[in-house]
Amino acid sequence: MTSLVRDLINTVHGEGDTSHSVDPPMQNVLDQLAQLHGQAIENLDVAQARVQPSPTDAVAALLRGQGKNPSPEALIPRVKSEDRSIPGGNGALWIRIYTPEGKGPFPLVVYFHGGGWVIADKNTYDAGARGLCDAASAIVVSVDYRRAPEHKFPTAWNDAIAAYDWVVANAAALNGDPRRVALAGESAGGNLAVATAIAARNRGSHQAVGVLAIYPVAQTGNTETQSYDDSANAKPLNKAMIGWFLDKLVTSPADKADTRLDLINADLVGLPPVTIINAEIDPLRSDGEMLETALKEAGVDVTRKVYTGVTHEFFGMGAVVPKAREAVEFAANQLRRAFGGPKSSSAQAGAQPRAPVAPEEPIAPRLAAIGYAAKHSFSDLKPFKFERQAALADDRDRRVVLRRLPLRHPPDQE
Repeated sequence: MTSLVRDLINTVHGEGDTSHSVDPPMQNVLDQLAQLHGQAIENLDVAQARVQPSPTDAVAALLRGQGKNPSPEALIPRVKSEDRSIPGGNGALWIRIYTPEGKGPFPLVVYFHGGGWVIADKNTYDAGARGLCDAASAIVVSVDYRRAPEHKFPTAWNDAIAAYDWVVANAAALNGDPRRVALAGESAGGNLAVATAIAARNRGSHQAVGVLAIYPVAQTGNTETQSYDDSANAKPLNKAMIGWFLDKLVTSPADKADTRLDLINADLVGLPPVTIINAEIDPLRSDGEMLETALKEAGVDVTRKVYTGVTHEFFGMGAVVPKAREAVEFAANQLRRAFGGPKSSSAQAGAQPRAPVAPEEPIAPRLAAIGYAAKHSFSDLKPFKFERQAALADDRDRRVVLRRLPLRHPPDQE
């Protein structure tokens, strides 16, 4: 291949007037994915879409081509995993429990996979969850929530809450510390992680100490953002696929305005610290930026990092993409901070995990929102929240102030 051709391949052009250069390791994955001859998901039915080759398959093919064993256990032998079912909101849910080396009790991470709420599962996203377990020395519980279109919105959100509640209630039995539970997810799962933190705050139940949202879906009403433009034709996620996913997910267009999907217009006050990771070559990059802005306006401690030269789904590609390893280590450091422990150094093969650090009492569970939610059911909160939002206009400063008022003055006292 000539250098000119390689340079052309290494640039992803969208429908807009911008472009982004792809790092060579990332391009190797994209080239391998193309060689697996998958079809465009947006042109398929659901059954066909679910059996298309994934970026995970491309990584495995690259590793085999290098003479390496692509199995998760071979790549990260320090982590043990176990599959089991747990009671969900309406039937059993399957989970995978990843446990690091060490004595424990460990902090815990409830993790939600991506796939647009329609495709993929815990197997597809094994590498990201397993890598977090190893790097953060935390138990990671990856949840197979029910998917659309068989189970429309908001089924996955209800399953996410049920799984989170189960992990909190059973933390000690898992050799975990119930005082140190975080939420995490990739893509659609990143949305679920934030939405579950909001639900926990609203109910006044056990609040997570931190949230990790990796290229999350933060809104679905506007697909004309900068990244939807400049990465419209990106791989492995493009703009057309988003529309295909939403068509399978929602019952009516009105669902897109529900603040479980439309996170940027949700009441975010009182959430625990949030870390957002974005890929530069991704239609969802602007969603991360908008969510960061909304969280800051709500007074939430938020950190966002954009990795250049990589695409959606890069996070679990640490075996072949160096920036994926960097992102996992960054995420692990952020989780350690939320758990009350020190930053970790880069994970080394065979390195022993740090001993768990006794955490400080998390701030988030002491917020006034919990006292307020304890007096009012979730159904009581919703109409009042929507009434408040309707009165907020566009003044950002005024919106922040008004969003805080209900936490001080519940409706029955005004």
